[in-house]
Amino acid sequence: MTDSRMRRPRRFLVCEPRHFAVQYAINPWMRPDTPVDVDLAQEQWQSLIRAYRAHGHTVDTVEPAPGLPDMVFAANSAVVVAGRVFGSLFHAPERRPESVHYDTWFRAAGYDVHRPQSVCEGEGDLVWTGRYVLAGTGFRTTREAHREVQEFFGHPVISLTLVDPHFYHLDTALFVLDDDNISYYPEAFSSGSREVLARLYPDAVLATREDAMAFGLNSVSDGRHVFIAPRAEALASRLTERGYVPVPVDLSEFQKAGGGIKCCTQEIRS
Repeated sequence: MTDSRMRRPRRFLVCEPRHFAVQYAINPWMRPDTPVDVDLAQEQWQSLIRAYRAHGHTVDTVEPAPGLPDMVFAANSAVVVAGRVFGSLFHAPERRPESVHYDTWFRAAGYDVHRPQSVCEGEGDLVWTGRYVLAGTGFRTTREAHREVQEFFGHPVISLTLVDPHFYHLDTALFVLDDDNISYYPEAFSSGSREVLARLYPDAVLATREDAMAFGLNSVSDGRHVFIAPRAEALASRLTERGYVPVPVDLSEFQKAGGGIKCCTQEIRS
């Protein structure tokens, strides 16, 4: 079955963790008194970039800015569909200046950037499936932003309510495997949202809480290879059974700030 899975080359935008630190607490994972090994973070981040390039993907970088320790989490900066960029308006005041730097990069690269009127945290809560946008709410991105996204892209937006603060962004509880399927942790969602996902994706690869707490759902798939946290062993086994190829990449240092592989990766869809 593995050979039937098709890799699609991707273009990713990332930001070096030169200024990465845990200086404030805006999610349950963050404890400002926890030391961060910046050298280890750099090594882990570089291993992710090498893995992407080794599997045929293009990686662009935005220059990190001093005083913005979470800027490494590029996924939160925007969502890009068909070359159209819907920017971010962060919930936490500490992160709002990040948007300026990412908007500048996109504009310099030739993109127009839409500035949201409502709180919206990019691919953290907006997941493009190839047909519609799965949109998280409950902790960060608002339902008003979901309406803005639908008006901007002209694609259906399906709102999903997150209920566990450990999974404060949609990309900590769900990721897209390919054009037809996803993987997710059901208990991260409200009962109604679970029913919606079960109807849309009856063959989804379901994760346990252990998988999710290991940041196994903060993964990136190219349709064949799944870049995944090494400690999500049970989920990796299920993915292998379904014909995907797990590529373990350890970003454990970033989990101190509530981030992982997907958090560090913005996909640019031309």
